[in-house]
Amino acid sequence: MNLQKLRNIGISAHIDSGKTTLTERILYYSGRIHKVGEVKGDGDGATMDFMDLEKERGITITSAATQVQWDGYTINVIDTPGHVDFTVEVERSLRVLDGAVLVLCAVGGVQSQSLTVDRQMKRYKVPRIAFINKMDRTGANFASVCRQIRDKLHVVPVPLQLPMGFGDDFAGMIDLLTMKAFAFDGSQGEKVQQVDIPAEYQEAAAAARTEMLEALSMYSDELMTALLEEEEFPTERLHALIREATLAHEIVPVMCGTAFRNKGVQPLLDAIVRYLPSPSDREMEAIDVDQSEAARKAGELVEGEVIRVKLSDSPDNPLVSMAFKTVVEQFGQLTYFRIYQGRIVKGESYVNTRTGKKVRFGRLLRMHANDREDIETAEAGDIIAVVGVDCASGDTFCGGGLDYALESIFVPEPVIRLSVEPLARDGADRLSKALERFRREDPTFQVSTDEETGETIIAGMGQLHLEIYIERIKREYRCEVLVGEPKVAYKECPTREVEFNHKHKKQTGGSGQYAHVVGRLFPIDENTMDEEGEPITGTYHFVDSITQGKIPAQYIPALDKGFRRAIVKGPLCECEVVGVGVEITDGSYHDVDSSERAFDTCGWTAMRDALIKASPALLEPIMKLEVEVPDEFQGPVTGHLSSKRGIITNTENREKTAYIEAEVPLASMFDYANELRSMTQGKGGFSMEFARYKQVPRNIQEEVVERRRKEKQQRLATA
Repeated sequence: MNLQKLRNIGISAHIDSGKTTLTERILYYSGRIHKVGEVKGDGDGATMDFMDLEKERGITITSAATQVQWDGYTINVIDTPGHVDFTVEVERSLRVLDGAVLVLCAVGGVQSQSLTVDRQMKRYKVPRIAFINKMDRTGANFASVCRQIRDKLHVVPVPLQLPMGFGDDFAGMIDLLTMKAFAFDGSQGEKVQQVDIPAEYQEAAAAARTEMLEALSMYSDELMTALLEEEEFPTERLHALIREATLAHEIVPVMCGTAFRNKGVQPLLDAIVRYLPSPSDREMEAIDVDQSEAARKAGELVEGEVIRVKLSDSPDNPLVSMAFKTVVEQFGQLTYFRIYQGRIVKGESYVNTRTGKKVRFGRLLRMHANDREDIETAEAGDIIAVVGVDCASGDTFCGGGLDYALESIFVPEPVIRLSVEPLARDGADRLSKALERFRREDPTFQVSTDEETGETIIAGMGQLHLEIYIERIKREYRCEVLVGEPKVAYKECPTREVEFNHKHKKQTGGSGQYAHVVGRLFPIDENTMDEEGEPITGTYHFVDSITQGKIPAQYIPALDKGFRRAIVKGPLCECEVVGVGVEITDGSYHDVDSSERAFDTCGWTAMRDALIKASPALLEPIMKLEVEVPDEFQGPVTGHLSSKRGIITNTENREKTAYIEAEVPLASMFDYANELRSMTQGKGGFSMEFARYKQVPRNIQEEVVERRRKEKQQRLATA
């Protein structure tokens, strides 16, 4: 495989920006499919939305991979969901991709999920092209979206095209590099012709080209000189310059079109192969686990530091690959792999560096949405699937005796919980199988059991997220379930520092238990520093300030374990405790009666007592909300949000449509879809994503604590 002719790209965007429609056109024009499917239609639906639920709802739930050929290049394409509830699908796809297409709606512009996707692209340093879709919609505004890219995403947009008309008058676009207009003919826009620019657009095109060249000249002295001397600059050299600046994250090339009306997709494909990186263009690093461990033991590295090595894209080196997505199927697990170095050969065995186990790769597949094609081998740079490998998302597989680990995937915290139980007694086994499968496939879907009530609790990123899984349990496992009320994932935190002095003493005949600890509990936030003057990260911080062996070193980990056990359930309403620091300064022990168990219990009790005295406060998830409504409903909608303890952060009016941005507590948003529909005669839409945790007002805290106390009493009464 010629790696220079390979592209691994993702299509990402806000909800309903046209990602899947665009992917469908890419498949059609590249010859991968011979009939265009539509996301919302009466036919078979879009190729990449192969699940029944995706076809029914007209949304993408899981990311789907395929491979297409274009102009002698091989492109691995991953179509990702837009809903923030399925954000982990975007996260793990971008972790293994080399480039991306950020799709933006020509009317909506840069919306809330566009910002999230952009953050993810920046996290994994993925170069991108922006494609402004839906230019045929009323209210489309190319210049406005370009401004939003600059102002909201804080990147430098460089339009390479100029649209000819907007809305129903959209006729195509002008290529500012060749100064030719694109015309799309044929029933599906499959015939692309470059024609002379119509007279009415020549002046605007010349001005836009000058603007483009001036923007690019900031990254090239050669182009700057050519502009000053009014010399022609070769088009091929311009292509090379755009590619260099894109790969260096200095610019974002901007294209436009309408995927639904079959205009602008082929030039976008040309731009993908021309400007986005091949696997060879990206420098990939891995952590050398063996060397890092040896250096730590030798005192050359402190805890947390690692030795990184650069990976080669040669297929002849030992294998280094990442399992980035798992799907549990009827005949075993299907695992998607990105190969960074070396090659995977059918029938060979490779080591999972997390578990240390050697695993045989019995069947290799090239995926096309839900269809699959058997292959014998795959090389560095490729994305494939393997059947029957038992592993988790983010695991690294190596060959040739290497012990490397690739940086894992960022997984956001779940914010909503539901209790589930099977309606029929014989459904318990099917329910547990379903939950275990979904937990393994989706790191943001968590399953736990409430120790007191025995209830099964599922947690996820939002109502839609859990709704989809409950529907899949009913359909795929034929298990009807009883679903509890959605509950907000509150957290607790101490608000003031307290000192503790706790002695655990038990004498019941024979050897007793003795442990004594003295210290302080203190709240931590983003401004709290550790002993080295560094900001404390994480939700719990432990400081050992014991001197002169007042508590022997072997008992310190047990104390730490006891403290950690105590913060699993807080004193207010048994929520997880965060933002808590603990320092132990003194204590005592008994030669015979002290043990790890005694110090574990002592730590647990000391922390529980101290938390009650530390005036704990309740924290609630705050959601970032974006509402799109006709402007005549702007007043009622903003007023309604204020009544929900919402804070309006921005409002904007474009083409008789109001865009309202707000921050609202999740607890107030459970039935918002129906409320917005009734307020706006069904014309309003919204998207929501987690922003941060924030302290609950004292009066609301008292209500929540009292409600949780009554719920617990009812559960215990019926148990």
